[in-house]
Amino acid sequence: MNRTSPCVLTLNGGSSSIRFAVDATGADPERWLSGKLEAIGTPRARLHAHDKEGNPLADQDLHNAAPGAAIDQLLDWLESQPIFSSVVAVGHRVVHGMEHTEPERITPLLLDELEKLVAFDPEHLPREIALIKAIQARHPELPQVACFDTAFHHRMPRVAQLLAIPRRYQAQGVRRYGFHGLSYAYLVEELGRIDPVAAKGRGIFAHLGNGSSLAAVRDCQSVDTSMGFTPASGLVMSTRSGDLDPGLLAFLVKRESMTPEAFDRMVNHESGLIGVSETSADVRDLLSREATDVRAAEALELFCYQAKKWIGAYAAVLGGLDTLVFAGGIGENAPQIRESICDGLGFLGIELNEHDNAKNAAVISHCGKRVTVRVIRTDEERMIARSVGRMLGRELRQNR
Repeated sequence: MNRTSPCVLTLNGGSSSIRFAVDATGADPERWLSGKLEAIGTPRARLHAHDKEGNPLADQDLHNAAPGAAIDQLLDWLESQPIFSSVVAVGHRVVHGMEHTEPERITPLLLDELEKLVAFDPEHLPREIALIKAIQARHPELPQVACFDTAFHHRMPRVAQLLAIPRRYQAQGVRRYGFHGLSYAYLVEELGRIDPVAAKGRGIFAHLGNGSSLAAVRDCQSVDTSMGFTPASGLVMSTRSGDLDPGLLAFLVKRESMTPEAFDRMVNHESGLIGVSETSADVRDLLSREATDVRAAEALELFCYQAKKWIGAYAAVLGGLDTLVFAGGIGENAPQIRESICDGLGFLGIELNEHDNAKNAAVISHCGKRVTVRVIRTDEERMIARSVGRMLGRELRQNR
């Protein structure tokens, strides 16, 4: 491997952050650098990056840069890195893909389609489209590839896709889509590498982070997932409400004259852990105050209680359970949360090894138990790089 080997730049644009990485192409891409642009549009906006050995490459204050200016500063920094001259393609996480089931080259036609989908995901798609256009303006020769977060769940059974509302809305694309698909695709591939037999069995994957969801997977295929029409549904999250009684909207409209925009802001940015605790959306902060602040304790209890319910529901959907996988910032790093979620699930065959759980070990269940409980570090950027590399490889073979 040398610095002239072809690389893929991956851009994972969120509502207020952008994660990025540069990986070599290949079956298991080597990562050259990675980082995050966080708190975009706020006084806390910063650019962090490190090389493949973990050495810091950047830690810059972006001085309250507006989203467009922050993207420009990120691209300026990336272009200044020697490895950028080896980038042969750019892969993007695109949260909503409607009926798109595979990574696709971004063409004017696809970009126009994505702009029409903004109403389905106003939280993420505008930032993702802005990144695509910024790369186009600076490097029109670089192929760009969209990797869709909804694609992994595309083959869910129809019953898992249906919403119980008038059928006429189906023609407008209103159904359950599911998200975190790139993370789940990566976790399924990693489980297949670690234990091919388990990957073919009945698994529940818990992606627990700022955005949280669970997925039921059988034979490497999504069977159901907690997020539905939007990423705000399902499990309680850091600032998202998760599932709500639809009558609440009517109540708030009548009681407070709440507008659709205010309701959307509430369920996406003012609810979840921050809404219940009234202090923090960060599980680490809440754990530090759990013993002295009832609001923090209740927020954590609600999060774990709901995750436990989803696990029980998905064990029923799968007809049993072989593997439970925790991933995401919370799932990978919070032993207390995993313990609380799994407590009382012994009837399903779930029993944690306290010592291994405390160490965030790869396997945290007792040996010989019916269900193997694992911690697998997810990597959406690596999944994007793999997908782009595979697509470029297929195109190369087809053009020979």
